[in-house]
Amino acid sequence: MHSWSRPVVPPLPGRGPVPRVFDDSTGALVEARGVDGRVGIYVCGITPYDATHLGHASTYLAFDGLQRLWIDAGLEVDYVQNITDVDDPLLERASATGVDWRELAASQVELFRTDMAALRVIPPRDYVAVTEVVEPIADAVGRLVDDGLGYTVDTPDALDASGHDIYFDIAAAAERTDWHLGIESRLDPATMAEFFAARGGDPDRAGKRNRLDPLLWRAARAGEPSWPSAIGDGRPGWHIECSVIALDALGPHFCVQGGGSDLVFPHHEFSAAHATALTGERFADVHAHAGMVAYQGEKMSKSLGNLVLVSALRASGVDPAAIRLAVLAHHYRDDWEWTERGLDEAITRLERWRSAVARPSASGAEGDEDALLAELRRVLSSDLDTPAAIAAIDAWVAGSHPTSGLVARVVDALLGVQL
Repeated sequence: MHSWSRPVVPPLPGRGPVPRVFDDSTGALVEARGVDGRVGIYVCGITPYDATHLGHASTYLAFDGLQRLWIDAGLEVDYVQNITDVDDPLLERASATGVDWRELAASQVELFRTDMAALRVIPPRDYVAVTEVVEPIADAVGRLVDDGLGYTVDTPDALDASGHDIYFDIAAAAERTDWHLGIESRLDPATMAEFFAARGGDPDRAGKRNRLDPLLWRAARAGEPSWPSAIGDGRPGWHIECSVIALDALGPHFCVQGGGSDLVFPHHEFSAAHATALTGERFADVHAHAGMVAYQGEKMSKSLGNLVLVSALRASGVDPAAIRLAVLAHHYRDDWEWTERGLDEAITRLERWRSAVARPSASGAEGDEDALLAELRRVLSSDLDTPAAIAAIDAWVAGSHPTSGLVARVVDALLGVQL
């Protein structure tokens, strides 16, 4: 699967510090350095329907900012992202609209690519659709079953009478590996049970050994897509998809697993669990998550339908740089609400900044610009503090400084906003 065009990231004088980001698995800021000058990052991608809403944009802009800081620090970045292009919500939407699920997925992935390119998001090195890797996922599930970490459950509605759904045994994994329930999310059992039921889990499925055991493989059903495999015809469960894609592209251990905060549990918890069970190593050093975006008082979500789409904003004439600024005005870990006022403020700010960097160049400008670069590197490297960075640029703009052109390159390189 191809991604999208890569924006030019202007080189800056000197090197920035290695960024520190908040790790949800420890509750602390940690240095995201990687190994031997390389950092690996896996960010969960979209399920391709109703793309790209501002919740998506907020998440991918956050991790784009992290990539930009790594580049500024002189590190090589291996960025991997998946596309969950076969899943129950996608199939349900396709059925409801009378569109073939493959056509729906392809159209929404293309829209997502277009939006990401417009927002100047650095694309992943590996952009992998689940449908491209069903065979290695099935092989991984088979290994887990062989190792006693996966088990079958009676499946009366399976297309083949011998077909069975396969589940991950969290109790066995806790006994035999270094993973245990809660090691990544740090959530209490009641919260995990609530999130599991609300976020795609099936706690009441008969035959499961533990209510929280997640699905590894769904046996073929009538009217559903499926693939042949040694473990029976079917399709992958949600969490094992990301485990296998990340392990294949980044190896058994990498720097950052990222996504929205609604993925902390169960998705990221169990992706890490499956990977540890397959490799014997912890999945990632850092588990980083972006906050949720609300609209009109409720979390922006496909299920509620209260979406603000990047494509719709662009079609109405909004500059993508203003959309980016409106998102970056909020700290990536905060929950916040999208408003027309916030967008208007971003549009006005963008105009002020562009006017400021268009001032005639002058001798002596470099000192002020170097000071601004140092300040932006300082605040951004401390958990991607974009509101503080924006405030620093606002202060520089208000000072009516002449410019040599460095500020425009700095804002482009570190914030991804082209002036």
